[in-house]
Amino acid sequence: MSTPAAASIAATLPPPAPAPAPAAPVQALFGVRLGVGLCGVLLAVLISGINENVTKVALADIRGAMGFSVDDGSWIVALYTAMSVSAMAFAPWCAVTFSLRRFAVCMIAAFMLLGVLCPLAPDLPSFLILRALQGLAGGALPPLLMSVALRFLPPGIKLYGLAGYALTATFGPSLGTPMAALWVEYVGWQWAFWQIVPWCVAAIAMVAWGLPQDPLRLERLAQFNGLGLSLGLPALVMLVLGLVQGPRLDWFASPLICMLLGGGSGLLVLFLHNEWSHPLPFFKLQLLANRNLSYALITLGGVLFVLLAVILIPSSFLAKVHGYRPLQTAPLLLWVAIPQLLALPLVATLLNQRRVDARWVQAIGLAMLGLACWMGAQLTTEWNRDNFIVMQLVQIFAQPMAVLPLLMLATGGLAPADGPFASAWFNTVKGFAAVLGGGVLEAATTVRSHFHSTVLVDRLGNAPGLDIGAAPSLGTRLHAQVVALTSADLYLLVAMVAIALIALIPWLPIRIFPPRAVA
Repeated sequence: MSTPAAASIAATLPPPAPAPAPAAPVQALFGVRLGVGLCGVLLAVLISGINENVTKVALADIRGAMGFSVDDGSWIVALYTAMSVSAMAFAPWCAVTFSLRRFAVCMIAAFMLLGVLCPLAPDLPSFLILRALQGLAGGALPPLLMSVALRFLPPGIKLYGLAGYALTATFGPSLGTPMAALWVEYVGWQWAFWQIVPWCVAAIAMVAWGLPQDPLRLERLAQFNGLGLSLGLPALVMLVLGLVQGPRLDWFASPLICMLLGGGSGLLVLFLHNEWSHPLPFFKLQLLANRNLSYALITLGGVLFVLLAVILIPSSFLAKVHGYRPLQTAPLLLWVAIPQLLALPLVATLLNQRRVDARWVQAIGLAMLGLACWMGAQLTTEWNRDNFIVMQLVQIFAQPMAVLPLLMLATGGLAPADGPFASAWFNTVKGFAAVLGGGVLEAATTVRSHFHSTVLVDRLGNAPGLDIGAAPSLGTRLHAQVVALTSADLYLLVAMVAIALIALIPWLPIRIFPPRAVA
């Protein structure tokens, strides 16, 4: 019971000190150090993508130097791709459990070490194992870049971080061919692998210094989704191997392809069923109820198909018709790649305006990609590298306008806890869609090439008075015409895909405004 004396003493006491302010959220702590860490992850991801494309372009030199056959070489590419796509599905879970910085440093170091060892392999099995493990380490890096951008960047500059991630789809693939040409032509095939070393060392230093060290969350291991891993990893590996090797083995005429695609599909169904009810899944299927995320994942496959085609079609045409080597094709790809360093930040600035609707920015970007492909469909056997330049100029802004709104729609409005799940969804679909797109493009190329060859040979056979002996170059001219007609057909197919994607915009995604805080 208080007394008047106690009340008077209490009145003379100073007021209690205010409670300490809560710690600033992670987004508010962004500065130079975190910026360096983000750039380190971006550098590692770009080098990972470039390394994959470099070894594809330099594959003939690698096979010749190490004595591998054409079939052996196809498995080198297939195993790397399969392990890379599979790693994208499980890397976000590992980054949360073992801390993002620790996991990133370990994966970059493993990627670098395995790249050094690959050219030193004594035989094909050793080389395949090293290359597959390098794919596993390299594939774990892209999801980390998205996780860093979503978690650490303040809302006002979050889109610029996502623009950095978009470089992996627009800048990295086009840069692989020039780098392969330079190393193989002037230094040696081994440097197609060893060129990653200085970049990886720099990335490790930047990540180790720049990213904060989260505590380990080993308690998550008590709920480890072992069944999901045992179902999902082989499912993705089998599906990717089937898609990569399908064109070479004549698809379902091969028992191996039937087993890979059929078995992989069955395991994938079981995997998704397990993920639906698991308390700590790798994929959160419930997120697909988010219309924007579902739209982004659907459209991502089509956009990546278009971006892959606009690289492969002109490169293949110039090589088959005019005998261009990768070094001669490189300037054509650099016309698109280098300006991305400016175009992506400009598109991010545009999307950061509240009055700009990201959906229609993407519609314009898709329309421009369709226009570029329609222009390519006019090609003839007389086209050379210079004839493709106008198409490439149209793509400078078309590509980021098609990709960056997808990232904004996929990540906008997510709850903080859903960030890793969104990263797993987006990156796995991205990797798988690129493989599927390549398989579809090769299948379409084969079908249209056979069609045009049959039609042209039939017309020549029925031409009156044709003297085959008087036309020694007839076979070369026929081949060039088939390649030109097939390339034109592929451009038309890609243009229709780009335009068809625009039809989804009015009814599936909903409008969102520039990013808010998303973990």
